[in-house]
Amino acid sequence: MDDTHRPPVSAATRRPNGTVERLLADRHSLPLSIALHLVPGALIVAVYLLFAEPFVLAIGSPVFLGWAIALCLVLGPLMAALYWLGRKRNGRFSLRGVLHYTDKPLPRRKLVATAIPMFLWMMVLSTALTPLDSFVFDHFFTWLPFADAGGSATTYLRGNSHSAMLTTLAICLPLTGISLPLIEEIYFRGFLMPRIAHLGRGAPVLSTVLFSLYHFWAPWTFLSKLVFFFPGPWFVWKKKDIRLSIGMHVGSTSISMAGGIIALALNVV
Repeated sequence: MDDTHRPPVSAATRRPNGTVERLLADRHSLPLSIALHLVPGALIVAVYLLFAEPFVLAIGSPVFLGWAIALCLVLGPLMAALYWLGRKRNGRFSLRGVLHYTDKPLPRRKLVATAIPMFLWMMVLSTALTPLDSFVFDHFFTWLPFADAGGSATTYLRGNSHSAMLTTLAICLPLTGISLPLIEEIYFRGFLMPRIAHLGRGAPVLSTVLFSLYHFWAPWTFLSKLVFFFPGPWFVWKKKDIRLSIGMHVGSTSISMAGGIIALALNVV
């Protein structure tokens, strides 16, 4: 039959063709979504082992700085890639059409009223479940080749001078406390989760599971992350407002690191 008599294929039914189209499609296949969630975590571990850990050990700094460096070297380009996708879509560097859940549907008062309990949930549970992390590490993950690894986040700082620990935390606060968690929320909740929204309630569940697995540098925290992090993806999916998980995630990491700096400066820990 002559092609001129065939009905046109709509954009909604046409299968995406090419890398950019596949990435920007309204739906990601399950294998693609799993890969996009987990590959960055694998790259972070590779960068750490091959470059960041040897570097910080050579200069006598806590390995916590090495993980911050590895995260920056992977998540920074990942954020740039999102802007590149935006340029491909919009003709300019913009995240319009790349990210979703960014229309700010919640009024400010309701946003704050929802985000504060989420923030407190993450702060309290992440601390309360530290013994679980230590138990899982001691029984299953002592074989990992990461220097100074342990069930508690402070193990990445121990064995160093007071000034070295304080300096490292001060350097890392704007990175691991603010910028990097923000990039994670933009990528995992703003870019990836909307593209598995067709799974319904399974979308925030899968997002939580894959995000917890993505932390290959701390696999012993997988179970605790499932518990304390789940409200973030759930409420973003339910309310369609990414600011909720940003407030929970960035709020808790920044406050935790700022508290650690103050505690070290006052010799409380």
